[in-house]
Amino acid sequence: MLEDKDRIFTNLYGLHDWRLEDARRRGAWDGTKALLEKGRDSILEEVKASGLRGRGGAGFPTGVKWSFMPKENDGRPHYLVVNADESEPGTCKDREIMRHDPHILLEGCLVAGFAMGAHTCYIYIRGEYIREREILQAAIDEAYEAKLIGRDNVHGWDYDIYIHHGAGAYICGEETALLESLEGKKGQPRLKPPFPANVGLWGAPTTVNNVESVAVVPEILRRGSAWFAQLGRPNNTGTKLFCISGHVEEPCTVEEEMSIPLRELVERHAGGVRGGWDNLLAVIPGGSSVPLVPHWHCDDLLMDFDALKDVQSGLGTAAVIVMDKSTDIVAAIARIAYFYKHESCGQCTPCREGTGWMWRVLTRMIEGNATKREIDLLYDVTKQVEGHTICALGDAAAWPIQGLIRHFRDEIEGRIEAVSRPAETTGIAAE
Repeated sequence: MLEDKDRIFTNLYGLHDWRLEDARRRGAWDGTKALLEKGRDSILEEVKASGLRGRGGAGFPTGVKWSFMPKENDGRPHYLVVNADESEPGTCKDREIMRHDPHILLEGCLVAGFAMGAHTCYIYIRGEYIREREILQAAIDEAYEAKLIGRDNVHGWDYDIYIHHGAGAYICGEETALLESLEGKKGQPRLKPPFPANVGLWGAPTTVNNVESVAVVPEILRRGSAWFAQLGRPNNTGTKLFCISGHVEEPCTVEEEMSIPLRELVERHAGGVRGGWDNLLAVIPGGSSVPLVPHWHCDDLLMDFDALKDVQSGLGTAAVIVMDKSTDIVAAIARIAYFYKHESCGQCTPCREGTGWMWRVLTRMIEGNATKREIDLLYDVTKQVEGHTICALGDAAAWPIQGLIRHFRDEIEGRIEAVSRPAETTGIAAE
């Protein structure tokens, strides 16, 4: 269990004022100039040594990603873009940072921007986050007034932060689609290469990072990379915000140590599974885009990148969706499939056509109105969608269905048999 002294987000529940004065009392903007005086290379090495991996879903090493930005100035500006388009179902961690601890994020933007040679930052915020945008803008105004950011600020690194409010498209959470939207274009992913670090926003070097990834960096630098690296397991270090929802007694967002056992996370912070741990059916451990984990894998499951990969799932955004035995698991996955069908941008044929087809087949399977051979056909189509699209939305649509078939095939078959059996006894050919 994470000790209070190791918590980075000290106002996660909004028990204190988010404004600058109170944020400073809690440690925000403490010695920020000294952090910048370490130098760009030193900051990059410290972040690498900490083992921090991206908190937006992919889990790519943050320090390595920053190091892709060009070291030499070729006349183009450098940009930091913060991805606050938190649209993954079940995920609500960045929301808590923006509305309760915005100055931690803003300080992180300055430090990260300096480490990459950027003087400008854009925060792309989800369309539905109205209050969060208002609070974040007020915090930016406070930071400008206090000369913490802006031109000739007290830290000696000119830095501007702007908010861009999206229109609510899930696809704009993909980094290149986000950049397209920022430029005023249709929010559709770009082919890579070139990668944003070379040709990003308006053709200039750009790094896109998640809110949580950026917000934790100043505290890592203040306490040292060794402190962060000793939390969790090797390659899965630090603290992490977990969102726990679904069939639990007390849904919540909590900061915990990486690699915490799933059972401890749910029972200690969310009051346990509704009806007790034995009533657990399955868990989606990282937001709706990762495959579910059935209850027989959950007793000793650790919540980190590697442990979840070992059970053919993923940490994703660490949005834990708990489903008890009252859940219609086929209908639950079909609902997720409908979400991805609805949110596909339509650019790639496998995604545009495949997401709708998969949802329609699952809809028939809910009532058992399908044939057993369609189960294998559905699985085969998920493999044709997975890995064959410009961005990862195709994977996100395919993986939950693969998890369903992998672990709950007998549930689908049982429904088909229940519908076909009466037809067989009356001599009517089953479809």
